[in-house]
Amino acid sequence: MEIERVDQIIEKHHGEASNLLQIMLDIQSENNWLSTQALARVSEKLSVPMTRIQHIATFYKAFSLVPKGRHNVHICMGTACHVRGATRILDTVEEATGIKPGETDLELKFSLETVNCLGCCALGPVMEVDGRVHGKMSPNKASQALKTYE
Repeated sequence: MEIERVDQIIEKHHGEASNLLQIMLDIQSENNWLSTQALARVSEKLSVPMTRIQHIATFYKAFSLVPKGRHNVHICMGTACHVRGATRILDTVEEATGIKPGETDLELKFSLETVNCLGCCALGPVMEVDGRVHGKMSPNKASQALKTYE
């Protein structure tokens, strides 16, 4: 992300330190991660210590300090999904993307995570991509769903 764009986001929030969290969320939303350069610029412009910014960035799960893919894939591993075959869905997604949970592919297309529950137990097994829920998944349906995001 270019420094000029970081400056625009800071200006949108009137350059106020009280808007730090929202500024970081906007940078994360646009860039899919928080680079050291972007955070250093926020620190400088808002006069907020870098240690405080790093603490916030590591405390909230919404933030990533490493590049993330354009598409976030979450596989539910909760009890209802697990007994209905969530591990097969996870295996299929790992094979299709070449990554394991917690990883991002080299093309920055997909990031994969497992979650304990997505709150869609009746639809299990469930895969969520970019906030869109895909229910009653089978390995074949999971492969087909991923292709729509390529």
